[in-house]
Amino acid sequence: MPRKKATSKAGSKKPARRASAKKTPVKELNQTHGKQEYKAITLDQIWGDDGSSKYKTLDEEQYTQDLNEMSRTDLHAHASKVGLIPVENTDQLKKRLVNEFKKHVAQFRMPVENASKKDLKLSKEARKILEEGR
Repeated sequence: MPRKKATSKAGSKKPARRASAKKTPVKELNQTHGKQEYKAITLDQIWGDDGSSKYKTLDEEQYTQDLNEMSRTDLHAHASKVGLIPVENTDQLKKRLVNEFKKHVAQFRMPVENASKKDLKLSKEARKILEEGR
């Protein structure tokens, strides 16, 4: 014959309390603006060149629209001005021009590194290990 299950009183068990989140003081909180800050990398950028002089824009959509409006001879002239060898295939030439444009824009838009990444608190042993590779 099966054994009866032991029952306990319903009111005797208390639900487990959830751990409350630790609240940080308002003075320790940082407010972010959600924008990426860029720093100058080359001397041209330090002197005030924003990169739009070579392609007349830094917007990729605007540049592709300008390429689509150009004739074949205009594309060849633009490619030689930028420093690419003009190819007979216009689709391939446009792709190369767009890739070169992206590289140019990437040079002018490099985000600033966060200061929190630089300030690593390492133990003396860890620093010693990292300094061995120098």
